[in-house]
Amino acid sequence: MNIVEASSQRIHGGPDALGVPRFDFSSNSNACGPCPIVLAAVQQADATYYPDASYATLRARLAAFHGVEAQRVLLAGSASEFIFRITACMAQQGERDGQGKVCLPPYSYGDYAQAAQAWGLGLTAQPMEAQLVWACEPSSPLGGAHAFWPGVLPAPVVLDRAYEPLRLSSAPSLTEAQLAQVWQLWTPNKALGLTGVRAAYVIAPLGAQATVAALERLCASWPLGAHGVALLQAWVQPRVQAWLAGSLPVLRDWKARQVAMLQALGWTCLPSDANFFCARPGQALDLNRSRAAGIKLRDAASFGLSGHVRISVQPPAAQDALKMAWQSMATPAPNSTNREMT
Repeated sequence: MNIVEASSQRIHGGPDALGVPRFDFSSNSNACGPCPIVLAAVQQADATYYPDASYATLRARLAAFHGVEAQRVLLAGSASEFIFRITACMAQQGERDGQGKVCLPPYSYGDYAQAAQAWGLGLTAQPMEAQLVWACEPSSPLGGAHAFWPGVLPAPVVLDRAYEPLRLSSAPSLTEAQLAQVWQLWTPNKALGLTGVRAAYVIAPLGAQATVAALERLCASWPLGAHGVALLQAWVQPRVQAWLAGSLPVLRDWKARQVAMLQALGWTCLPSDANFFCARPGQALDLNRSRAAGIKLRDAASFGLSGHVRISVQPPAAQDALKMAWQSMATPAPNSTNREMT
Protein backbone atom coordinates (compact mmCIF):
# COMPACT_ATOMS: atom_id res chain seq x y z
CA MET A 1 0.00 0.00 0.00
CA ASN A 2 1.52 3.28 -1.12
CA ILE A 3 0.66 6.08 1.30
CA VAL A 4 2.29 9.36 0.41
CA GLU A 5 3.46 11.43 3.36
CA ALA A 6 1.96 14.90 3.49
CA SER A 7 4.34 17.73 2.67
CA SER A 8 4.27 21.44 3.34
CA GLN A 9 3.56 22.12 -0.34
CA ARG A 10 0.06 21.33 -1.52
CA ILE A 11 -0.37 20.34 -5.15
CA HIS A 12 -3.66 20.97 -6.90
CA GLY A 13 -5.03 21.17 -10.39
CA GLY A 14 -6.52 24.27 -11.98
CA PRO A 15 -5.11 27.81 -12.20
CA ASP A 16 -1.65 28.47 -10.84
CA ALA A 17 0.90 31.28 -10.67
CA LEU A 18 0.75 31.52 -14.46
CA GLY A 19 -3.01 32.08 -14.40
CA VAL A 20 -5.80 30.05 -15.95
CA PRO A 21 -4.46 27.43 -18.39
CA ARG A 22 -5.84 27.69 -21.90
CA PHE A 23 -6.38 23.94 -21.97
CA ASP A 24 -6.74 22.61 -18.44
CA PHE A 25 -6.56 18.81 -18.12
CA SER A 26 -5.48 19.10 -14.47
CA SER A 27 -8.88 19.87 -12.94
CA ASN A 28 -11.72 17.34 -12.91
CA SER A 29 -14.46 19.91 -13.39
CA ASN A 30 -17.25 18.94 -15.81
CA ALA A 31 -15.96 20.07 -19.21
CA CYS A 32 -19.55 20.56 -20.42
CA GLY A 33 -20.03 23.27 -17.83
CA PRO A 34 -20.68 25.63 -16.38
CA CYS A 35 -24.30 24.64 -15.94
CA PRO A 36 -26.13 27.76 -17.20
CA ILE A 37 -28.96 27.49 -14.66
CA VAL A 38 -26.59 27.34 -11.70
CA LEU A 39 -24.30 30.00 -13.13
CA ALA A 40 -27.26 32.38 -13.38
CA ALA A 41 -28.31 31.57 -9.81
CA VAL A 42 -24.81 32.28 -8.50
CA GLN A 43 -24.53 35.52 -10.48
CA GLN A 44 -27.89 36.68 -9.13
CA ALA A 45 -27.15 35.79 -5.50
CA ASP A 46 -27.68 38.71 -3.12
CA ALA A 47 -24.36 39.17 -1.34
CA THR A 48 -25.49 42.28 0.53
CA TYR A 49 -26.82 40.14 3.41
CA TYR A 50 -25.57 37.31 5.56
CA PRO A 51 -27.17 33.96 4.79
CA ASP A 52 -29.49 32.57 7.44
CA ALA A 53 -27.02 31.36 10.05
CA SER A 54 -29.02 28.15 10.53
CA TYR A 55 -29.34 27.50 6.79
CA ALA A 56 -32.72 25.98 7.59
CA THR A 57 -34.16 26.18 4.07
CA LEU A 58 -31.00 24.88 2.42
CA ARG A 59 -30.69 21.97 4.85
CA ALA A 60 -34.32 21.03 4.28
CA ARG A 61 -33.89 21.04 0.49
CA LEU A 62 -30.73 18.95 0.60
CA ALA A 63 -32.36 16.53 3.04
CA ALA A 64 -35.40 16.12 0.79
CA PHE A 65 -33.13 15.59 -2.24
CA HIS A 66 -31.36 12.71 -0.47
CA GLY A 67 -34.40 11.39 1.40
CA VAL A 68 -32.89 11.88 4.86
CA GLU A 69 -33.73 13.88 7.98
CA ALA A 70 -32.53 17.49 7.97
CA GLN A 71 -30.61 16.79 11.21
CA ARG A 72 -28.26 14.55 9.22
CA VAL A 73 -27.21 17.35 6.85
CA LEU A 74 -24.06 19.30 7.70
CA LEU A 75 -22.78 22.19 5.62
CA ALA A 76 -19.13 22.86 4.86
CA GLY A 77 -17.14 25.62 3.23
CA SER A 78 -15.61 23.02 0.91
CA ALA A 79 -14.63 19.37 0.93
CA SER A 80 -11.19 20.34 2.18
CA GLU A 81 -12.70 22.36 5.02
CA PHE A 82 -14.70 19.36 6.18
CA ILE A 83 -11.71 17.04 5.80
CA PHE A 84 -9.80 19.17 8.26
CA ARG A 85 -12.79 19.62 10.57
CA ILE A 86 -13.65 15.95 10.95
CA THR A 87 -9.97 15.12 11.37
CA ALA A 88 -9.80 17.68 14.17
CA CYS A 89 -12.90 16.13 15.74
CA MET A 90 -11.40 12.65 15.63
CA ALA A 91 -8.08 13.96 16.99
CA GLN A 92 -9.90 15.42 19.98
CA GLN A 93 -11.58 12.08 20.63
CA GLY A 94 -8.23 10.35 20.19
CA GLU A 95 -6.74 12.41 22.99
CA ARG A 96 -9.37 10.89 25.24
CA ASP A 97 -9.23 7.39 23.78
CA GLY A 98 -5.47 7.11 23.36
CA GLN A 99 -5.69 6.52 19.61
CA GLY A 100 -4.34 8.47 16.70
CA LYS A 101 -4.23 7.00 13.18
CA VAL A 102 -6.00 7.72 9.92
CA CYS A 103 -6.50 5.08 7.22
CA LEU A 104 -6.12 6.28 3.62
CA PRO A 105 -6.78 4.58 0.28
CA PRO A 106 -3.64 3.38 -1.54
CA TYR A 107 -3.70 6.50 -3.75
CA SER A 108 -5.66 9.48 -2.55
CA TYR A 109 -6.28 13.22 -2.34
CA GLY A 110 -3.47 14.88 -0.44
CA ASP A 111 -5.67 16.79 2.01
CA TYR A 112 -6.57 13.57 3.83
CA ALA A 113 -2.93 13.14 4.82
CA GLN A 114 -2.38 16.89 5.25
CA ALA A 115 -5.17 17.07 7.80
CA ALA A 116 -3.86 14.05 9.68
CA GLN A 117 -0.38 15.57 9.79
CA ALA A 118 -1.76 18.91 10.99
CA TRP A 119 -3.40 17.19 13.95
CA GLY A 120 -0.51 14.88 14.77
CA LEU A 121 -2.23 11.72 13.62
CA GLY A 122 -0.35 8.87 12.00
CA LEU A 123 -1.21 7.13 8.75
CA THR A 124 -2.02 3.46 8.40
CA ALA A 125 -3.08 1.03 5.70
CA GLN A 126 -5.09 -1.03 8.21
CA PRO A 127 -8.68 0.12 8.79
CA MET A 128 -8.92 -1.73 12.10
CA GLU A 129 -6.02 0.33 13.45
CA ALA A 130 -7.57 3.65 12.49
CA GLN A 131 -9.60 6.25 14.29
CA LEU A 132 -10.81 7.64 10.96
CA VAL A 133 -11.11 5.81 7.63
CA TRP A 134 -11.18 7.62 4.28
CA ALA A 135 -12.73 6.24 1.11
CA CYS A 136 -13.38 7.88 -2.24
CA GLU A 137 -15.51 6.50 -5.07
CA PRO A 138 -15.04 7.04 -7.94
CA SER A 139 -11.57 7.38 -6.52
CA SER A 140 -9.00 10.04 -7.24
CA PRO A 141 -6.68 9.80 -9.05
CA LEU A 142 -7.66 6.44 -10.59
CA GLY A 143 -11.39 7.03 -11.00
CA GLY A 144 -12.34 3.50 -9.97
CA ALA A 145 -14.05 1.64 -7.16
CA HIS A 146 -12.74 1.83 -3.62
CA ALA A 147 -10.76 -1.38 -3.31
CA PHE A 148 -10.73 -2.03 0.43
CA TRP A 149 -14.17 -1.57 1.93
CA PRO A 150 -13.88 -2.46 5.59
CA GLY A 151 -16.45 -4.41 7.50
CA VAL A 152 -17.88 -3.27 10.80
CA LEU A 153 -15.46 -0.78 12.30
CA PRO A 154 -15.19 1.11 15.58
CA ALA A 155 -13.96 4.10 13.57
CA PRO A 156 -16.11 6.29 11.30
CA VAL A 157 -15.76 5.89 7.54
CA VAL A 158 -15.98 9.02 5.39
CA LEU A 159 -16.88 8.41 1.76
CA ASP A 160 -15.81 11.27 -0.49
CA ARG A 161 -18.44 11.36 -3.26
CA ALA A 162 -17.06 14.34 -5.17
CA TYR A 163 -17.05 12.39 -8.44
CA GLU A 164 -20.19 10.30 -8.02
CA PRO A 165 -22.25 12.77 -10.12
CA LEU A 166 -19.60 12.44 -12.85
CA ARG A 167 -19.62 8.64 -12.91
CA LEU A 168 -19.55 7.48 -16.54
CA SER A 169 -19.58 3.70 -16.00
CA SER A 170 -20.16 0.98 -13.39
CA ALA A 171 -22.22 1.51 -10.25
CA PRO A 172 -21.52 2.47 -6.63
CA SER A 173 -20.12 -0.31 -4.49
CA LEU A 174 -22.35 0.35 -1.50
CA THR A 175 -26.06 -0.26 -1.18
CA GLU A 176 -28.35 2.42 0.23
CA ALA A 177 -28.36 0.58 3.55
CA GLN A 178 -24.56 0.58 3.62
CA LEU A 179 -24.39 4.24 2.62
CA ALA A 180 -26.52 5.05 5.66
CA GLN A 181 -23.65 3.77 7.83
CA VAL A 182 -20.94 6.09 6.45
CA TRP A 183 -20.36 9.82 6.25
CA GLN A 184 -21.08 11.00 2.69
CA LEU A 185 -19.16 14.09 1.56
CA TRP A 186 -20.67 15.86 -1.47
CA THR A 187 -19.11 18.69 -3.53
CA PRO A 188 -21.39 19.44 -6.51
CA ASN A 189 -19.27 22.31 -7.88
CA LYS A 190 -17.17 19.87 -9.94
CA ALA A 191 -20.22 18.28 -11.57
CA LEU A 192 -21.64 21.73 -12.31
CA GLY A 193 -18.44 23.13 -13.81
CA LEU A 194 -18.18 25.83 -11.15
CA THR A 195 -15.23 24.85 -8.99
CA GLY A 196 -14.58 28.48 -8.06
CA VAL A 197 -17.72 28.43 -5.90
CA ARG A 198 -16.68 26.77 -2.68
CA ALA A 199 -19.55 24.83 -1.13
CA ALA A 200 -20.04 21.32 0.21
CA TYR A 201 -22.30 19.30 2.43
CA VAL A 202 -22.26 16.03 4.33
CA ILE A 203 -24.88 13.39 5.00
CA ALA A 204 -24.17 11.97 8.43
CA PRO A 205 -24.68 8.25 9.11
CA LEU A 206 -27.57 7.02 11.19
CA GLY A 207 -26.98 7.20 14.92
CA ALA A 208 -24.16 9.76 14.72
CA GLN A 209 -25.90 12.55 16.63
CA ALA A 210 -23.06 13.02 19.11
CA THR A 211 -20.44 13.41 16.37
CA VAL A 212 -22.75 15.69 14.39
CA ALA A 213 -23.02 17.93 17.45
CA ALA A 214 -19.25 17.90 17.91
CA LEU A 215 -18.69 18.82 14.25
CA GLU A 216 -21.20 21.65 14.50
CA ARG A 217 -19.35 23.02 17.53
CA LEU A 218 -16.14 23.04 15.48
CA CYS A 219 -17.81 24.80 12.54
CA ALA A 220 -17.23 28.50 12.05
CA SER A 221 -20.25 30.78 11.70
CA TRP A 222 -21.59 31.03 8.15
CA PRO A 223 -19.50 28.31 6.48
CA LEU A 224 -21.28 29.18 3.21
CA GLY A 225 -21.65 32.61 1.68
CA ALA A 226 -24.52 33.71 -0.53
CA HIS A 227 -22.92 32.23 -3.66
CA GLY A 228 -22.36 28.83 -2.06
CA VAL A 229 -25.96 28.79 -0.86
CA ALA A 230 -27.16 29.65 -4.37
CA LEU A 231 -25.13 26.82 -5.90
CA LEU A 232 -26.41 24.17 -3.47
CA GLN A 233 -30.01 25.34 -3.72
CA ALA A 234 -29.81 25.13 -7.51
CA TRP A 235 -28.05 21.76 -7.36
CA VAL A 236 -31.20 19.96 -6.18
CA GLN A 237 -33.46 21.42 -8.89
CA PRO A 238 -34.79 18.89 -11.43
CA ARG A 239 -33.69 21.10 -14.35
CA VAL A 240 -30.12 21.10 -13.08
CA GLN A 241 -30.10 17.35 -12.56
CA ALA A 242 -31.44 16.96 -16.09
CA TRP A 243 -28.62 19.15 -17.43
CA LEU A 244 -26.09 17.01 -15.55
CA ALA A 245 -27.61 13.78 -16.88
CA GLY A 246 -27.45 15.21 -20.40
CA SER A 247 -23.76 16.03 -20.03
CA LEU A 248 -22.73 12.47 -19.19
CA PRO A 249 -23.19 10.96 -22.71
CA VAL A 250 -21.17 13.85 -24.12
CA LEU A 251 -18.39 13.21 -21.62
CA ARG A 252 -18.43 9.49 -22.49
CA ASP A 253 -17.94 10.28 -26.18
CA TRP A 254 -15.17 12.78 -25.45
CA LYS A 255 -13.49 10.30 -23.12
CA ALA A 256 -13.48 7.52 -25.72
CA ARG A 257 -11.96 9.91 -28.26
CA GLN A 258 -9.36 11.17 -25.80
CA VAL A 259 -8.27 7.71 -24.70
CA ALA A 260 -7.98 6.53 -28.31
CA MET A 261 -5.92 9.61 -29.20
CA LEU A 262 -3.50 9.14 -26.32
CA GLN A 263 -3.12 5.44 -26.98
CA ALA A 264 -2.28 6.22 -30.60
CA LEU A 265 0.43 8.54 -29.28
CA GLY A 266 1.91 5.69 -27.24
CA TRP A 267 0.42 6.57 -23.86
CA THR A 268 -0.84 3.86 -21.49
CA CYS A 269 -4.29 4.82 -20.18
CA LEU A 270 -5.56 3.21 -16.99
CA PRO A 271 -9.23 2.24 -16.63
CA SER A 272 -11.57 4.68 -14.93
CA ASP A 273 -15.29 5.05 -14.25
CA ALA A 274 -15.22 8.85 -14.08
CA ASN A 275 -14.57 11.92 -16.24
CA PHE A 276 -10.83 11.58 -15.69
CA PHE A 277 -8.20 8.86 -15.74
CA CYS A 278 -4.52 8.30 -15.18
CA ALA A 279 -2.10 7.79 -18.05
CA ARG A 280 1.58 7.06 -18.46
CA PRO A 281 3.17 8.93 -21.39
CA GLY A 282 5.16 6.88 -23.83
CA GLN A 283 8.30 8.84 -22.99
CA ALA A 284 9.49 11.54 -20.61
CA LEU A 285 7.00 14.39 -20.31
CA ASP A 286 8.18 17.88 -19.42
CA LEU A 287 5.29 19.35 -17.47
CA ASN A 288 6.79 22.84 -17.41
CA ARG A 289 7.09 22.93 -21.20
CA SER A 290 3.54 21.70 -21.63
CA ARG A 291 2.31 24.35 -19.16
CA ALA A 292 4.18 27.05 -21.07
CA ALA A 293 2.39 25.83 -24.20
CA GLY A 294 -0.97 26.38 -22.50
CA ILE A 295 -1.54 22.72 -21.56
CA LYS A 296 -1.77 21.84 -17.88
CA LEU A 297 -1.60 18.22 -16.74
CA ARG A 298 -1.76 16.92 -13.18
CA ASP A 299 1.33 15.05 -12.03
CA ALA A 300 0.03 11.96 -10.22
CA ALA A 301 3.23 11.55 -8.17
CA SER A 302 1.64 13.51 -5.31
CA PHE A 303 -1.03 10.80 -5.18
CA GLY A 304 1.67 8.12 -5.00
CA LEU A 305 1.48 7.21 -8.69
CA SER A 306 4.86 8.22 -10.07
CA GLY A 307 5.37 8.42 -13.82
CA HIS A 308 1.69 9.09 -14.50
CA VAL A 309 -0.52 12.09 -15.01
CA ARG A 310 -4.14 12.41 -14.00
CA ILE A 311 -5.94 13.82 -16.99
CA SER A 312 -9.51 15.06 -17.16
CA VAL A 313 -11.80 14.58 -20.13
CA GLN A 314 -11.86 17.70 -22.28
CA PRO A 315 -13.58 18.74 -25.55
CA PRO A 316 -12.08 17.68 -28.89
CA ALA A 317 -10.45 21.08 -29.50
CA ALA A 318 -8.50 20.78 -26.25
CA GLN A 319 -7.59 17.18 -27.07
CA ASP A 320 -6.22 18.23 -30.45
CA ALA A 321 -4.17 20.97 -28.77
CA LEU A 322 -2.71 18.38 -26.39
CA LYS A 323 -1.84 16.14 -29.32
CA MET A 324 -0.05 18.95 -31.14
CA ALA A 325 1.82 20.00 -28.01
CA TRP A 326 2.87 16.42 -27.29
CA GLN A 327 4.14 15.91 -30.81
CA SER A 328 6.10 19.16 -30.68
CA MET A 329 7.65 18.14 -27.36
CA ALA A 330 8.43 14.57 -28.32
CA THR A 331 12.10 15.54 -28.41
CA PRO A 332 13.13 17.37 -25.20
CA ALA A 333 14.50 20.85 -25.66
CA PRO A 334 18.34 21.02 -25.62
CA ASN A 335 19.80 21.72 -22.18
CA SER A 336 16.31 21.83 -20.70
CA THR A 337 16.31 22.21 -16.94
CA ASN A 338 12.56 21.81 -16.58
CA ARG A 339 11.09 19.02 -14.53
CA GLU A 340 10.42 15.83 -16.45
CA MET A 341 8.33 12.81 -15.63
CA THR A 342 10.05 9.52 -16.33
